[in-house]
Formats: sequence, C-alpha cells, structure tokens
Amino acid sequence: MKSVKSTSASLLVVVTTVGTEQQALEIAHALVGKHLAACVNIVPRIRSVFFWKGKVNDDTEWMLVIKTAPGNFDVVREAIRRLNVYELPEILGFATAHADALFARWVVDSSSSRRPAPAKKKAPTKKAR
Repeated sequence: MKSVKSTSASLLVVVTTVGTEQQALEIAHALVGKHLAACVNIVPRIRSVFFWKGKVNDDTEWMLVIKTAPGNFDVVREAIRRLNVYELPEILGFATAHADALFARWVVDSSSSRRPAPAKKKAPTKKAR
C-alpha cells in the first residue's frame, strides 16, 4: 500500500451560516460552479445562540464548510456577501495546519487553475461593402 504523506501546504477553510437550506444550496453551487471552492459541506439545522440588535436570539441555521485555495478568501468573502441575505453574515477563514497531500492538491487545482479567464475584447471587424 502506497503511503500518502500529509503536507503543511495550506488550504483555506471558510465557514459561513445561512437561514435556509435553499440559500445554503445556492451559495454552495455558486462557489463550486465558479471554481471559487472545490467542495462545500452543508451542515443542516445547527442551533445558533447570538446577541444581535439588543437581544439574545436562538435560531436554526445551516452551516457551510467551504474548502478553497489559500489565496481565495477575498473572492469567496465577496461572493458570500452578495449571496447571503443576512445583514452581517458570519464569514470566517481558517488556514489548515495539515492536509492530505492529494486532497490538498485537488482543492487547490479545483478552486484556482480552472477558474474561467476573463473574456477578451474582440478586435473591431471591417464591414464588407
């Protein structure tokens, strides 16, 4: 059996929460579809107790655990801000201390190198007379 070493090469794990399963799916599909994340786990029906606007709240939420390349925090954060309906969404990024080398390579490859390149402007064409 071939031994696969772990690596200290960092991955980024981003965590956010939303109020509905539908919103969790929308954000997950958007991030993976745009190659901003390799994988998003959706943890259903967590219970969150938090202080907001002068009172203690006790709500059910869905947590997203987003695996992405280390340089993607800003673009993932901006995508979450655009898509999350919360006024102040939780967006936390954690660099991993250790990861399986093959998994780490897959995450980085899936969330960076395949990102679509910006469209190039076409050169003006001459009209035939």
